[in-house]
Amino acid sequence: MRAAARSITRRGPGLRTRLTLLATALVAAVSGLLLWLGWVLVGNVVAAVPRLPAGTLVRVHGVDVPAEMLGEALRDSARQQVLSIGGFAFVAVVLAAALLAWTVTGRVLRPLHDVTAAAHRLSAESLDERIALSGPRDEVARLADTFDAMLDRLQAAFDSQRRFVANASHELRTPLSVIRTELDVTLSDPGADEAELRRMADVVREATARAERLVEALLLLARTEGVELAVREPVDLTELVGRALRAVEQEARQRGLRIKCCEEPAFAVGDPALLERVAGNLLENAVRHNVDGGWVEISTGSDPQWTTLRIASSGPQVPPDQVESLFEPFRRAGVQRTARNGAGLGLSIVQAAAKAHHGRVRAESLLAGGLAVTVQLPAAP
Repeated sequence: MRAAARSITRRGPGLRTRLTLLATALVAAVSGLLLWLGWVLVGNVVAAVPRLPAGTLVRVHGVDVPAEMLGEALRDSARQQVLSIGGFAFVAVVLAAALLAWTVTGRVLRPLHDVTAAAHRLSAESLDERIALSGPRDEVARLADTFDAMLDRLQAAFDSQRRFVANASHELRTPLSVIRTELDVTLSDPGADEAELRRMADVVREATARAERLVEALLLLARTEGVELAVREPVDLTELVGRALRAVEQEARQRGLRIKCCEEPAFAVGDPALLERVAGNLLENAVRHNVDGGWVEISTGSDPQWTTLRIASSGPQVPPDQVESLFEPFRRAGVQRTARNGAGLGLSIVQAAAKAHHGRVRAESLLAGGLAVTVQLPAAP
């Protein structure tokens, strides 16, 4: 096992060493080629001496050489000098190239070491560190900037996850605390009669139903975020709105809401069950966060690219700077805690479902009070 681990971690020389060896090898090859060319050219040039009469002796380096062998003797002598002097120059150039390549690659790769050191220091508690590389905007600088941008996204994701877990824990703790308190109070009363027990059972049932709705919403959000749809088929949004409207019709009638519904078919491509949940969440928000005697307007439309579902409703005034935060889990207009009859995940699920369909969703605050949410989905052919 240990040998296998060592063989996995043994990856050969580093990038700096490989670049130095490559540069040194290239310089050595070019220098060797130049030395060989010099050796050939010098020998050919020196060998081209004028012809002397046969039998003439010429003294070369203290040695008498016949005239007919003068060219060969000069060529050998010149080549010997080229090899002796060029050999020293070759070794010096190769060593200088190796030293220069090692130094330059070290400076060039220093930002990569900074990136590596930053990655080693990272943890869920130290995501605020950044490289912030200065200097020329080369490939290494772009890599460092990309790494910093990735850290920004990771930090935002971790912060969002922490808030989500904290909010979910708080929301789940509330009904559990209600259940435990009711049980403790009722069990500590030795004279509790049937009416008291029934009252306790009603409270426990309501708290349990709230916890159940919250868990179902959390599971739906987890299944929706970042997944690829298993079903894609033409879906009539007007028909889905009609089904979802029947689920909130009684509550809307009790509050005296005027509902204006769309009638023209509008076909999108997607998962029918998930899109019905989108319409249901938007209508539930429009009814529950409305005012008594208010209104709800539902409209659909389509063009060659997008199919649009827009649900606008009256209600409390929503500050424009808080509109985007409504898509965060456990948030609604003006407050962070959700209402007692909702899980606080409706718009989060709508946004996740729209992204899963490669669509988009936006919300806008109405001047007279209330909110309008528009969902755009890919249109059916």
